[in-house]
Amino acid sequence: MKTYLKLGTLLVALCLALPAAAMSLNEAMSALGQAKASGQVGEKPDGYLGIVQSGGQAEEIASQINQARRAEYYRLAQKNGIGVADVEAIAGKKAIEKTPPGQIILLNGSWVKK
Repeated sequence: MKTYLKLGTLLVALCLALPAAAMSLNEAMSALGQAKASGQVGEKPDGYLGIVQSGGQAEEIASQINQARRAEYYRLAQKNGIGVADVEAIAGKKAIEKTPPGQIILLNGSWVKK
């Protein structure tokens, strides 16, 4: 019984600590430039960020920003009466066009330096 109590206490502590450890959208936005410059994340034609090299906070940055992008794409699709896939494709094209030389994009299924 004592072991279950300790295990339960540890589980509760971990659950309470996870939200504090999670990166906010503002933190992700601040870290995005460095993550792109270091080649950890890149732009994809579907309008979302992809993980090029795991490590650091790449996954969390991409997750937070992709979540915000997804919400915005849905909002724009509803506002303009078009499909979400159409908004994603337009956003992806624009993001790839705006990506500076030297950063990574997904082109024909492969990560390449622009």
